[in-house]
Amino acid sequence: MATAAQGEALLPPYKDASAPVETRVRDLLGRMTLREKAAQMAQVERTVASARALAELGAGSVLNGGGSAPGDRSPACWTGMVDGLQRLALSSRLGVPILYGTDAVHGHNNVYGATVFPHNVGLGAARDPELLRKIGEATALEVRATGIHWTFAPCVAICRDPRWGRCYESYSEDPETVRSSTTIVAGLQGQPPADHPHGYPFLASVREKVLACAKHFVGDGGTDRGINEGNTICSYDDLENIHMEPYLDCIAQGVATVMASHSKWNGERLHSCRYLLTDVLKGKLGFKVGFVISDWEGIDKICEPRVAQGSDYRYCIKQSVNAGMDMIMIPYRFEEFLENLVFLVETWEIPMSRIDDAVERILRVKFISGVFEHPFSDPSLLDIVGCKEHRLLAREAVRKSIVLLKNGKNQKEPFLPLATNVKRILVTGTHADDIGLQCGGWTVGWNGDSGKVTPGTSILDAIKESVGVQTEVVYEACATEATIATGEFSYAVVVVGEVPYAESVGDRTDLSIPFNGSDLITRVASTIPTLVIVVSGRPLDIETQVLEKIDALVAAWLPGTEGMGIADCLFGHHDFVGTLPVTWHRSVDQLPLNAGHANYDPLFPVGYGLKMFEK
Repeated sequence: MATAAQGEALLPPYKDASAPVETRVRDLLGRMTLREKAAQMAQVERTVASARALAELGAGSVLNGGGSAPGDRSPACWTGMVDGLQRLALSSRLGVPILYGTDAVHGHNNVYGATVFPHNVGLGAARDPELLRKIGEATALEVRATGIHWTFAPCVAICRDPRWGRCYESYSEDPETVRSSTTIVAGLQGQPPADHPHGYPFLASVREKVLACAKHFVGDGGTDRGINEGNTICSYDDLENIHMEPYLDCIAQGVATVMASHSKWNGERLHSCRYLLTDVLKGKLGFKVGFVISDWEGIDKICEPRVAQGSDYRYCIKQSVNAGMDMIMIPYRFEEFLENLVFLVETWEIPMSRIDDAVERILRVKFISGVFEHPFSDPSLLDIVGCKEHRLLAREAVRKSIVLLKNGKNQKEPFLPLATNVKRILVTGTHADDIGLQCGGWTVGWNGDSGKVTPGTSILDAIKESVGVQTEVVYEACATEATIATGEFSYAVVVVGEVPYAESVGDRTDLSIPFNGSDLITRVASTIPTLVIVVSGRPLDIETQVLEKIDALVAAWLPGTEGMGIADCLFGHHDFVGTLPVTWHRSVDQLPLNAGHANYDPLFPVGYGLKMFEK
């Protein structure tokens, strides 16, 4: 009868937590069949992550698409699902656990009740690297609490055109601002020690940290006319100097994964561009041992305009894997992908060395993640999702991200801070009392939604909580002429902005304020002293006559669930510190318009932002 010590001695090296990571990688790789290796390169959507896919075929990773969620979307529901999928993976022949990935891009935003932070464009306005690190820490804890190991964040795109539907996912049009925001990687993964090997994936804690993913490599924010997944037309020098630099900072912090962009560079799709994925990213930039993942159905688009079926799909797989793609976000066609990838290797169209390189990278990240030793969630973390401490951090992020663009019709008579002891005020506008609109896209659903999508404090709630008990707050989503004319208001707060959207759904050629926002502003401001708050993922058109008519203007971006952060500044408890991370154009006819352009004549330049209490 074997003793416990003998049993431990019989453990294969890859299951020995004390063995060096590289030893474990080589041992496990050597035990795998071609089909098992190919399966490790597959990431499947949670709805097709069946017992066959995980236990029998051994898929390497699972994700949830935008809006795809278990049960009531509660933290406990997520935990139960992820742990259940992991049990299936561990029952496979070699017991290789999955990595579960999710788009936690402004907090753990797919989960009902999670803390929702401002979207990146707002955090870029804050220009506070330490704040970004703290947000990364809080997000990592909430993600880990649900058993998830990996977030597809941060997006380090440089948005050069606000017509792009992902403008709010970019910290700035300025590469240096984006570079300074990459401290969120250290928040998510932990800070590597000084002697950590450059470019080697890092995770400080398997209980409190998650794997990060720098995306979307590269040039996604520079496409012609801001078309999502479009064509970035520029020299290599411009690609490197404008769009590539933040990746160096992420790699220096040990970022574990990099996601390729759906877009093209000078007509060539990134998903099949060996020069950029292998020669530049894995070579010149030093991303030598982490892994590169495709975007959602990204390889399928290599064949466009043809639909990727049959031999076309096989061609897409071949081109992307040979270009340097390590893991494929399939997400649905798992068995078809598996059969084609195995066929391509067996017919020498993809070298076995390329498969081994990809799987080595994936296994390395898995071992570093601690998922072999700690495959399941930690129930003691569940209560941290949406906790008070994280909501206070989000409130701080809101007040640091909002930008004061106008304060008074002349400098000698500032309009802000607002008085709290007046008799009656009017609050109006589509976005005054709507958490969904306040959070924007990638919130519970993929495109987001209006209404009470998740718990939070609306701007109206925050105003009511901030004014004195004697102040009457009159609220109408769209103030009527009668209310405006007869209300005897001391001042009005008009909150307007965009409908939620994500990705291509948000591409726009018209950037006027939706819901006739300019008309509402004009009607109110013609009678009542008016503060306008714009809730949007990008600068919107503000006509000169509208700007002249109003008394104050605040850009609130997409602030998330903690509306009190806005009131903190409006009523003078904190000064405004945010400055514009992107150029605020006068007209879409000027676009693209970035600092340094020869005819740079914006409404407000990059870096602009007023304070209330400047001496």
